[in-house]
Amino acid sequence: MNFLFYAGKRFLQVLPALFGISVVVFLLVHAIPGDPADVILGQRATDERVKAIHHLLGIDRPLLIQYFSFLGHLFQGSLGVSFYNNTAVSSLIAGRLSATLFLMFGGIILALLISLPLAILAASKEGAIRDQVVRVVPIIGLGMPQVWIGIELILLFGLKIHLFPVSGFGDTFLQHLRSTFLPSLSIAIGLSPILIRSLRAAMLEILEADFVLTAKAKGIGRTRVMLSHVVRNAVIASVTVLGVNIAYLVGSTVIVERVFAIPATGSLMIDAISQRDYPIVQGVTIFFALVVVTVNLLADLIHAALDPRVAL
Repeated sequence: MNFLFYAGKRFLQVLPALFGISVVVFLLVHAIPGDPADVILGQRATDERVKAIHHLLGIDRPLLIQYFSFLGHLFQGSLGVSFYNNTAVSSLIAGRLSATLFLMFGGIILALLISLPLAILAASKEGAIRDQVVRVVPIIGLGMPQVWIGIELILLFGLKIHLFPVSGFGDTFLQHLRSTFLPSLSIAIGLSPILIRSLRAAMLEILEADFVLTAKAKGIGRTRVMLSHVVRNAVIASVTVLGVNIAYLVGSTVIVERVFAIPATGSLMIDAISQRDYPIVQGVTIFFALVVVTVNLLADLIHAALDPRVAL
């Protein structure tokens, strides 16, 4: 009962956040310098043609009317129609969604595969050389720009070793995995230091807990205690940290997509910004915001389900 009440409360808290996001996105998009009519008409632009395009696109109406029209379309499940190619924005996003999902889930999985062993290695002996190395080296990765990491991975694994493709997305599932491995790895390198610090701190705290000391007193081996008691509880504590950093992950995918020339939603938005295609920019931004809010909500619910004290 406590969990259901907590879930309902968190869901209600999401609604005003989504409304605020829609307002901010709409205002920021319309603050982009430039005129969509100039991009569409090019050298054929005249005052009369520009006014006609403004009227056709509906951007000659007051900003408040445009916002309520935008909000009305959102409630109907529509993200609008592209100014530039007269295609539904939802269709354009759906066509590139698989590449974005491959990058995001690939980045999360690789980040966990990197972070969990290193956090265990560091927490197993606090203050030792391996603990110091694990604490210092990942911070270097945190300070590296995603663009630079991506370029270095391309030079090493793509051009020197020829192990992975350096651009594109491929046609089959296996080609998708190979094409997105390097960009997912570059995302994971940036995300791992945060997870390592969170997991290590949680493990060190749990190692001092009474139930862990009791398990050791019963003669249970250190490895079994670490894996069965410490790691399991530390992962629960780090679920929220991972959820919060999904926003960082979404931002990273936009940059990485351009470096590796992957036709995903981030590239779609960047192209739309240069074309002043407001509906696409608004639609992709709303989509990213919805992903971030949903993942954070799920992270909180998973944390509450695994640890009933959160719901209380």
